[in-house]
Amino acid sequence: MKFTTLLASAAMALGLASGAMAADDKTKVGFVYVGPVGDGGWTYEHNKGRLAVEEEFGDKVETVFVESVPEGPDAERVMTQMALEGADLIFTTSFGYMDPTINVAKKFPNVKFEHATGYKTADNVAVYSARFYEGRAVQGHIAGKMTKSNIIGYIGSYPIPEVIRGINSAYLHAKKVNPDVEFKIVWAYTWFDPAKEADAATVLIEQGADVILQHTDSTAPQAAAQEAGNVVTFGQASDMSEYAPFPRVSSIIDDWAPYYIARTKAVMDGTWESANTWDGIREGMVAIGEISDAVPADVKEEALALKAAMAAGEYHPFTGPIKKQDGSDWLAEGEVADDGTLAGMNFYIEGLEGEIPQ
Repeated sequence: MKFTTLLASAAMALGLASGAMAADDKTKVGFVYVGPVGDGGWTYEHNKGRLAVEEEFGDKVETVFVESVPEGPDAERVMTQMALEGADLIFTTSFGYMDPTINVAKKFPNVKFEHATGYKTADNVAVYSARFYEGRAVQGHIAGKMTKSNIIGYIGSYPIPEVIRGINSAYLHAKKVNPDVEFKIVWAYTWFDPAKEADAATVLIEQGADVILQHTDSTAPQAAAQEAGNVVTFGQASDMSEYAPFPRVSSIIDDWAPYYIARTKAVMDGTWESANTWDGIREGMVAIGEISDAVPADVKEEALALKAAMAAGEYHPFTGPIKKQDGSDWLAEGEVADDGTLAGMNFYIEGLEGEIPQ
């Protein structure tokens, strides 16, 4: 009896150990979000990418996330906790997480980190972003054609290169099709705050804007435009199709799922390396949401042709001649902006009014 009991106990212990090993074999992937997963924009799309990882790998992965994490010390705490709880790979999905990501990565050299929209890397830190400015070119073209007041409003989040690039690209392409167009810019100093975003939209509409673009994450500007009537909007980061066919007439959609799947697989098979990824329409990381029938057919055709030219590598949104706001030359005829300048863009192009906040 004692021998039988011993065998049974050994078998049970072996079974428990095997179960623990099986659990340990799972790749644990963490996501740190600046907004709520239901924001309808930026974080919503990152979370779709997380769900795609689960669907792709099934019980080979475990994903965890923390939403609405402020940029700053709290982000460092959240990342540290994820690493301590066994995360193999952590995606930190906002520009302001850059230094916290680098700091935590130093403490956990065996954990892989991926930071969205930043520029600092390390042996265990990669960065990734999308060429949102390509989508802004399409939006600018449509906006320039559709405005009747010739005033286009733009809600900026923070005056960082990513946002400045978008403003410049949208303005450049609106101006190409409508030389009389004027941009008015309101800085919200937030990524996600529906009340502030709605107020910003209302201020721009009161200033005569009949088209609103945004680089903030909620659908509040769409709702404000809908209430005002006859104001055109564009979805940001996500389709925001609940406001289609009007006021939302198209959108920029960030598709992170293929990247998240590929990078998770790289960790799983041991091929992950630090990298700097900046993909756009050609690679599918930036998509253009359906252009609604509120847009005239010829304008829609032009916008889709612009998208196709960028996808084919035949057109770059920043192709000279382009001058800086102060009138100095930036790009000569036919010259294309280099990625280094775009990545650090801290100036407006000629024609934009106002100063970039410091």
